[in-house]
Amino acid sequence: MKHNPSGFTLIEIAIELVITSLLLVATLKGSELIDSAKAKNIALDFRNAPLYIYKYQGEFKALPGDDANLANHLPGATPCSPPAAGMCVIGNGVIDGKWSDTTVASESYLFWQHIRLAGLADGSTDTSSGDYIPRNQFGGQIGITSASPIIGLKGTYIVCSDAIPGKFAKRIDVELDDGNTATGYIQVVGAGTTTPSNPTQTANIVDGNRYLVCMGE
Repeated sequence: MKHNPSGFTLIEIAIELVITSLLLVATLKGSELIDSAKAKNIALDFRNAPLYIYKYQGEFKALPGDDANLANHLPGATPCSPPAAGMCVIGNGVIDGKWSDTTVASESYLFWQHIRLAGLADGSTDTSSGDYIPRNQFGGQIGITSASPIIGLKGTYIVCSDAIPGKFAKRIDVELDDGNTATGYIQVVGAGTTTPSNPTQTANIVDGNRYLVCMGE
């Protein structure tokens, strides 16, 4: 009497291992592609902000948010008000206010309305709208200012993007700068930083933690 062998043969086990390996590689590759796309989108945010400034300057000879002839250039646009040191000094050649400001008293906040009304960027021009503030892939606020929140980060304009996971903060620095998150024209600090703080060294960045990434232009 013959008995059918039970269990898997060596060939069947080998095939299963090959299939499992291929699936694992595909999963890892897919994850890498998704991460790469997210990093590229964040990098694009950093590249676009200076272009908005230069195009606005080329057309109006002024800075968005700081335009002394705003009423003539963009009828219906909102000027910062009232004038306040550090937030609103119209026509002084800088973008006053913090990168994270959320009030029309700040030039940095009105920057987005002015470039959108000028046709340079998409987005709501209603400063009270819930989707007015631009956000990155991770929901963090994107902002621009002339006052750097990172000690030692220099630039006429500082573009910041908040709540970025550590692994992406490091990746962006490698892609756009020198790979050191504490030097160069892209630097990193803890998420939500608004007052001048020292940059975070690459070795101290935790992949899963959130950070503020800023670029000096």
